[in-house]
Amino acid sequence: MMQAEDARYLKRKVKGGSIDVHPTEKALVVNYELEATILGEMGDPMLGERKECQKIIRVKGLHENSDLSTLAKEIIEKCKLIHPSKLPEVEQLLYYLQNRKETAPPKASGKTKLSDKPGDPAFSDGSEINEVANINDVDDYLEMLYEELPEKVKGCALILQLARNPDNLEELFQNETVVSALVRLLREEWKRSTDLATNIIYIFFCFSSFSSFHAVILHFKMGTLCMTIIQHELKKHELWQDELNKKKKAADTDKNNTKLRDDYEKSLKKYEGLVRKQEQLLRVSYYLLLNLAEDLSVELKMRNKGVVKMLVNTLDRNNFELLILVVSFLKKLSIFIENKKEMVDLNIVEKLTKLIPCDHEDLLNITIRLLLNLSFDPDIRSKIIKYGLLPKLVNLLTNENHRLMVLCILYHISMDDKAKSMFTFTDCFPIVMKLLLESPETPDIELLALCINLASNKRAAQIICEGQGLKLLMKRAFKFKDPLLIKMIRNLSQHSGPTKNLFIDYIPDLCSHVLDWDNEEFSLECLGILGNLTIPELDYELILKEYNLIPWIKGKLQSGSAEDDVVLDVVILVGTVCSDDACAKLLADSNIIHLLIELLNAKQEDDEVVCQIVYVFYQMIFHEATREIIIKETQAPAYLIDLMHDKNAEIRSVCDNTLDMIGEFDEEWATKIQLEKFRWHNSQWLEMVESRQVDEFADPSYMYPDEPGFDPYLQDADILDRPDLFYGYDNTGHLTPEYIDDAGMYSDFYSQQPYGYEPDDPYVRPEAHLGFIRDAHQGDLYGRGMDPYEQDYGQYVNGDQEKSPMYRDYGYR
Repeated sequence: MMQAEDARYLKRKVKGGSIDVHPTEKALVVNYELEATILGEMGDPMLGERKECQKIIRVKGLHENSDLSTLAKEIIEKCKLIHPSKLPEVEQLLYYLQNRKETAPPKASGKTKLSDKPGDPAFSDGSEINEVANINDVDDYLEMLYEELPEKVKGCALILQLARNPDNLEELFQNETVVSALVRLLREEWKRSTDLATNIIYIFFCFSSFSSFHAVILHFKMGTLCMTIIQHELKKHELWQDELNKKKKAADTDKNNTKLRDDYEKSLKKYEGLVRKQEQLLRVSYYLLLNLAEDLSVELKMRNKGVVKMLVNTLDRNNFELLILVVSFLKKLSIFIENKKEMVDLNIVEKLTKLIPCDHEDLLNITIRLLLNLSFDPDIRSKIIKYGLLPKLVNLLTNENHRLMVLCILYHISMDDKAKSMFTFTDCFPIVMKLLLESPETPDIELLALCINLASNKRAAQIICEGQGLKLLMKRAFKFKDPLLIKMIRNLSQHSGPTKNLFIDYIPDLCSHVLDWDNEEFSLECLGILGNLTIPELDYELILKEYNLIPWIKGKLQSGSAEDDVVLDVVILVGTVCSDDACAKLLADSNIIHLLIELLNAKQEDDEVVCQIVYVFYQMIFHEATREIIIKETQAPAYLIDLMHDKNAEIRSVCDNTLDMIGEFDEEWATKIQLEKFRWHNSQWLEMVESRQVDEFADPSYMYPDEPGFDPYLQDADILDRPDLFYGYDNTGHLTPEYIDDAGMYSDFYSQQPYGYEPDDPYVRPEAHLGFIRDAHQGDLYGRGMDPYEQDYGQYVNGDQEKSPMYRDYGYR
């Protein structure tokens, strides 16, 4: 084994290789081989190593009028790696670069592979040196860090060359002197030189690419220092812009003043150079922070120091590489609601409008992904529409690279009812229909979800069904039996107007699929479409008879025979067909009403089913043939009275309308309904009167209502037959048609009734729902061991069945 003291000499040998042009930049790539050999004391080789290297020679000054021969000679003189004999080859390569077209950013067309992360930062101007760095000369580079500023920049550039090779990182990082010197130099001199700051931060960026180095980077507080530098640079940029705008305004004001114009153009050129260097610094700084932010605790510290505001302010730049990095960072931060709220406050949506669309494919992709993260917020969705992004997003559906993400954003937007109508002002429907009809057997779930939402808008449904639209959708739905596609068609069928009439031609197919029930999800949607076809001209009786639907309906209405969603759609279908007089009579004769009442008992907690069953009763009341069956032969009115005070507003509304219809055709039920409404409206007043009577008759002898000489209790009498409750007494003890109100004033009976009751006005129920007692031993009104015609019809919460037979006059015994 070789001992350290045996090594006396180091011999380096450089062997030139081929020369080529850079694939994207105006530069030559020189390939060479570096051979390092350690010689012993006697001069014999003890250890050797070879390494393939490259050197990039940028020729940014190359233009169409350049003297290629002179430029080639200058390159060979400065670069010792190129042998003078290769002068003709260098001239030929320069000629190729001179005539090669500039490589434009990839445009957003066709499907290409997109990058998931930003590319590594490019070399800055301060890193472009002709010398090739060697890991064995690190101590020399360290000494340069203590020289003048140009030497410091050069020393950092040489160390950066080494750091860009991952093989050198471990050795560099173990050299604590170098790392400490770089940190100290950045803290002290970053304001003096942008190139110096860029090179040092770039070195630490190379370290940050590996998580194992993060702890030491954080120990030196490089993240905090980078944020300080970024904040300073952003402020400098604002000052540059203000100064440049002033000079531009002065030049525009006095257009004949050539001095002002020249001064502006000179300042503009200087500004562009400064911005280019600054953006290199910002990019490498943001990239270092992004790598460190993989630790959420570190990311939280960055957020508290204002990294979100810095990133959003940087969105105003035009550098594609910098913007990709900034948007990627914002996308990572946007998954937390606190960061998202701050982005909204900084009006990020407006800043993103200039990036959608853009010519740079990777930037466009990452911007759409950021917008998708933000679109979960309803306020941001409204801003997307406000700033005109909706038509731009719709047009991107033709780009296969971004289609899936755009569909997700459009789906989020379509969740808002107000936004659905905005789609009608775009080219969304032709594009979406084309994608849907040309897709394979199973379309993208995002595409179908968007179509289902849009179909619930009336105007959108009309556009979709125009021409052959509905026919093509129906044909595809019946061919593949796609439940989601038929759900979209069901949404189309719910709109009134000419759209609904288009479904008449498909009734046979819909009925056949309903009866087959081989594909439950598909058949359920077909059933829903039939329930939506409320068309007055349609002969429902013929449909029921031709397809023998009544036995099928009765089977589904049997308790426990079908799932709740199936039962609900069957009840909706019954309500739809009951609008026809003959059809309602046919269903009533088939004992459907009794089945619905039994279903009402079983599903009393399901508001949707209850509401639809009450609606069926409402439809049947309109027909003379079924009205008598509802009123005389069923218990439906009693159930409707009980549901009149349900907590669900829709159920109360339908019950009120149905009871009003019953009251018009049956006087006995009209009286019962009126009394129930009176008691409900004046419940508090009645409680007060009842409690007052109990206080007056505190003697036990008065507690027996059947004893002669005493008036019965309020609970045992018909309230409407007690005039003493509505009239006061005068000074002589006689009844008077006036009563004393709370203020002690006499009021006319017809101008003000107790608790706002007016005979000619509709009944208005209080907001509170007192409810009825459900006696576990005797049963309740919904048939659990109790018949409404055999027991008292309901007791109030504080009532007593034996002492309060309020409803015995109804004949329910």
